[in-house]
Amino acid sequence: MTLCISLSARPSNNGTRFHNHLYEALGLNWIYKAFAPTDLSQAIAGVRGLGIRGCAISMPYKEDVIALVDRMDPSASAIDSVNTIVNDDGVLTAHNTDYSAIAQLIARDRLDSAASVLLRGSGGMAKATAAAFRDAGFTRVTIVARNEQNGRTLADLYGFSWAAEVGDATADILVNVTPIGMAGGAEEHTLAFSEEAIAAASVVFDVVALPAETPLIAAARSADTPVITGAEVATLQALEQFVLYTGIRPSAEQVREAEEFMRAGNA
Repeated sequence: MTLCISLSARPSNNGTRFHNHLYEALGLNWIYKAFAPTDLSQAIAGVRGLGIRGCAISMPYKEDVIALVDRMDPSASAIDSVNTIVNDDGVLTAHNTDYSAIAQLIARDRLDSAASVLLRGSGGMAKATAAAFRDAGFTRVTIVARNEQNGRTLADLYGFSWAAEVGDATADILVNVTPIGMAGGAEEHTLAFSEEAIAAASVVFDVVALPAETPLIAAARSADTPVITGAEVATLQALEQFVLYTGIRPSAEQVREAEEFMRAGNA
């Protein structure tokens, strides 16, 4: 049996249900498990030593894990953020499928590159998101981050501006790339942006995948503001991980069924 895992401070069942459903549908003798490591370096040593084929990396490890891998795929090295590790006979290669997921959603929803954007967050996922917006031609982007060093560094990297707080700022596109609204977190019931900003926006994008209906997404729906959800990001990035691990690209119908199975686990 081949094992794949995920490492996160707050493990969810999204990846386990998505990957395991596809393993069964495709008749693969594989299994996927989620873990919350107490020591990241030891966990990655375990991936190498136990021959674990693939490892998903979630908050807050997407940058810290860089020092623990052997190779950086361009998808990860370009933004210094990792969400996927592939183990080839003890050689660990880091990838980032978050970037491709965000880029696909920007293109799918035909977001206007002339629009103004408030992007809240400055961690590894925020790097992938900011890079995707930059590469899609967006220039009017403000990175909102309380940590000035991280916020300014990310903003300067892509030619964006920085603000410490959202305050009463508004923008055409609101993007939350922080744990605000995440199930089980300290700010589980908090809105990442004000109700006024949500109502004034043309699109609200919450990268938080659990719950599927975060407070931000629920508020946007109530205001009839179009949304892009973290659940959509989770499906797209997990699909690319699955392909990296197995070398198999499932059919669109198989992916749809796996996505439905994943979401049923959070209902």
